[in-house]
Amino acid sequence: MTRPTPSASSSSATDARIAALRHEMAARGVSACIVPSADPHLSEYLPARWQGRQWLSGFTGSVGTLVVTADFAGLWVDSRYWVQAEAQLAGTCVSLMKIAAVGVPGHVDWLAAHLPRGARAAVDGQVLSLGAFQALSSALGPRGVTLDIGQDVLDAVWPGRPGLPEGKVYEHLAPYACVTRAGKLRGVREAMRARQANAHLVSTLDDIAWLFNLRGADVEYNPVFVAHALVTDSAATLFVAPGKVDAALQAALRADGVAVRPYAELPAALSAMDDAAVLVDPARVTVGVLAALPPSTRRIEAINPSTLAKSRKTDAELAHVRAAMEQDGAALCEFFAWFEAALARGETVTELTVDEVLSAARARKPGFVSLSFGTIAGFNANGAMPHYRATAQSHATIAGDGLLLIDSGAQYVGGTTDITRVVAVGAPTAEQKRDYTLVLKGMIALSRARFPRGVFSPMLDAIARAPIWAGGAEYGHGTGHGVGYFLNVHEGPQVISHRAPAGPHTAMEPGMITSNEPGLYRPGRWGVRIENLVCNRPWQTTELGEFLAFETLTLCPIDTRCIDRALLAADEAAWLDAYHAEVRERLLPHVEGAARDWLVQATEPLERAR
Repeated sequence: MTRPTPSASSSSATDARIAALRHEMAARGVSACIVPSADPHLSEYLPARWQGRQWLSGFTGSVGTLVVTADFAGLWVDSRYWVQAEAQLAGTCVSLMKIAAVGVPGHVDWLAAHLPRGARAAVDGQVLSLGAFQALSSALGPRGVTLDIGQDVLDAVWPGRPGLPEGKVYEHLAPYACVTRAGKLRGVREAMRARQANAHLVSTLDDIAWLFNLRGADVEYNPVFVAHALVTDSAATLFVAPGKVDAALQAALRADGVAVRPYAELPAALSAMDDAAVLVDPARVTVGVLAALPPSTRRIEAINPSTLAKSRKTDAELAHVRAAMEQDGAALCEFFAWFEAALARGETVTELTVDEVLSAARARKPGFVSLSFGTIAGFNANGAMPHYRATAQSHATIAGDGLLLIDSGAQYVGGTTDITRVVAVGAPTAEQKRDYTLVLKGMIALSRARFPRGVFSPMLDAIARAPIWAGGAEYGHGTGHGVGYFLNVHEGPQVISHRAPAGPHTAMEPGMITSNEPGLYRPGRWGVRIENLVCNRPWQTTELGEFLAFETLTLCPIDTRCIDRALLAADEAAWLDAYHAEVRERLLPHVEGAARDWLVQATEPLERAR
């Protein structure tokens, strides 16, 4: 295994960029500059133009907040990124600030404690969520610190800063687009009328892509495009960079009452909305975008209607998802057959090789568009980092004994996949088998759950954790996130995590697809996570209510070599055998040769398993 060591050039580049930022701050009378990991659409994965935190600090993780003052620079990240950030910040002037570590204040509290009265803190309001703005204002205002959201200091010091993405927007067509654009707009307008709104501002890219049956490639791994949308009771407007929507697509949009205007014209359109009643989702729009609304506008704050609608997949969409899962499962069979044969031949296989070969197998499948996130392939100690990513400078060779964790997924025109499997390399130890079996028991427990329709999704978290807790273990991430339909691999509003707030918007409804991914991590040793995607389906209705059950969508064998059979109850073993029987039946028509042989062997009932 190689360890990341920052080069002198990367360290000096970071320090030079921080110095340039400080010079610009001094010229503008700014005492502190806050650089969040965000764009004007509050995306999880950012287009290059808004990767300013990464450009300044050199930290490549997806989440973090950089704060720079005249004599301090700090990067706040959570525990998923501590190891990565420590390596990438080493030798630079940027200090690692560990969120939730003992004695380490959050960046808001740090600013409140360190900025003197009369100071001015700057943050680009175009990338600042309303909630973050309120938190900063509440903390800094009483201390006499001014929060300036009207300027983008970074823009003045970033030479060659990327512009807006220029990729073309394309239509998501039938049969995969199962509800028409006009039908989706009608549904949103019905929700607007119910809220007594005559306009609705949408900034989140997956909501826009879903609502207009459009897709793009502006954000890595997510088939979305940079745009805002304004829907009124009689018209809809897409604000997108010129040249991205061709004439034919503009004509198709016009036929459904959708106009296309330049991206930069949104503020002018909003400023003209005097006396309008505008529906906005406060968790999905930035304070800078909202600032363009005139004071006379009545702002109605509620979750985007499209967020709720797109989370509830139709039966037709689920049929396409099942087909995509079969293609994805076949690709995984091809990969694992190659992987085991390569190790048996004594070939050198690294974490990077795993990513390359698995990605190539998926790319050969019909309907494949891209990966749905960067593949996580972590051997032994690297698997203990939930968001680990192998690089050319830092990766492990798969050799000896241990556990290999692979978390991967793909975008197909008929669905989005996300799966984690842990496989044995050589002979796993008794302790590794115990950890693996505890996680498997948690995954099976949630897979078999029955629950009332409308139950708040965070309440289900303890079902998966109970077997792991009973084994004296715990894991720090959530158990499940929503998944889009040929859209973002992380989608709301449902989330299975006891740390998430339980509210009406998290209610479990039929058609929702959610990940089921408990884990257990031994820092510096190994990690275990087993993940399937599951879908809420009607189970039964009684005089006491309507109940739902999970349908498991993911199709790929679970490595039985890692199981401690003594810890697996008979009913759990029966569930696993039934799952493997379905995997075999549905994947056999899609594989041949070595992949077919591997599938047959990997899905043997437990009593006959290898």
